[in-house]
Amino acid sequence: MWQALSAAPGGRGYLRSTWPWRAVAYLGSGALLGVVVLVVILGGLVAGGVLSVVLIGLPLLVLTVLAGIPVAAVERLRLRLVGVGPAPGDGHRVPDEPGLRAWLVIRLREPATWRELAYAVLFGLVLWPLDALAVACAAGVPLAMAAVPVWFAVDGEARVAKMWTVDTWPGALGSAALGLALLAAGAYALGIVAGARAELARALLTSKDNERVTELARSRARLVDAFETERRRIERDLHDGAQQRLVALTMTLGLARLDAPPGPLADQLAKAHEEAGQVLAELRELIHGIHPKVLTDYGLEAAVADAADRSPVPVDVDLELPGRLPQPVESAAYFVVCEALVNVAKHSGADRAAVSGGYEGGRLTLDIRDDGTGGADSARGTGLTGLADRVSVLDGRLSLSSPPGGPTLLRVEIPCRPRRQTDPCA
Repeated sequence: MWQALSAAPGGRGYLRSTWPWRAVAYLGSGALLGVVVLVVILGGLVAGGVLSVVLIGLPLLVLTVLAGIPVAAVERLRLRLVGVGPAPGDGHRVPDEPGLRAWLVIRLREPATWRELAYAVLFGLVLWPLDALAVACAAGVPLAMAAVPVWFAVDGEARVAKMWTVDTWPGALGSAALGLALLAAGAYALGIVAGARAELARALLTSKDNERVTELARSRARLVDAFETERRRIERDLHDGAQQRLVALTMTLGLARLDAPPGPLADQLAKAHEEAGQVLAELRELIHGIHPKVLTDYGLEAAVADAADRSPVPVDVDLELPGRLPQPVESAAYFVVCEALVNVAKHSGADRAAVSGGYEGGRLTLDIRDDGTGGADSARGTGLTGLADRVSVLDGRLSLSSPPGGPTLLRVEIPCRPRRQTDPCA
């Protein structure tokens, strides 16, 4: 909005643009919405207060307190009308448990809920009358003056803004000319008022904590992306560099072993050949552990199936995904599965394990179960603490249930969206 007001010499670019109409739409919709907000808040308080003596009004009072949440959500959407960036985040946390009760408890305890209620009260009592007054003065009065010749032609006289009467054509035409000039000036005034009004809404609906949290989340996402990029670079360098050299060394030792005559030298070459083969196998396993190629090429489902095939404990896999997920999410989920299967093989004494899950409601959910002896504890160095930290970086959760005697259930939940087909690096 501010850029549009100074876009062209004399401001002609602003008048020819859509910004004056957007300013009218923003302030006009604010006036209409404010009336609704005022009625809802006052009606909720009055009805809740009267009916609270019989306890029926208590839910109404709770709903009134929560009325600021949808009002703030609509206000954040309306900011787009005047080109003001939306308030970064709403400050609301995702409940740790499903259900209405958990949602209500966390909302009533959040400062963001009360801040949005305060904004809704201010909006309903003060801001919408100012919006209506701005539209009426900057657009309504000039339009009424511009329409004076029409009313004069119909009735023989016309009242301008109910303040003076025009009963001659020169007066009617002069009033129309003045109205058009005031309308152009009013367009600028509406732009300024709408811009200031939007900035006020943005400031009141945003806390410094929200801005810091948003910036920390963006920084964290950049670190995760950089970490995954570095892992893939290391895997590629080892695969294309050190592994190829070891393969060449193994072949050379094998040929030298064939050409060497029987004796101490042949024995040493055979030993060196076997050692080189073991190092090559360990390097391949290390490369696979850093970032498996199957995960990069075919996605999480194929990578989990591959990990299950390599597990010494039989593993049933039931995983259905709508497509590829963001690479950080796939990597975190894959390494959780791998670490869990390693723990099953080493510590659980299980005869069988299962990996199941899918994507629903904007979240990837994975369950790793085993029929072992149980008693697993992430605080006792099972390797899950680091994985929980890695999942938490993606705003996910990792939970472990392992009572003595079993069974053990490890669950990971990560919020995400499926990767677009045109964005292979999302």
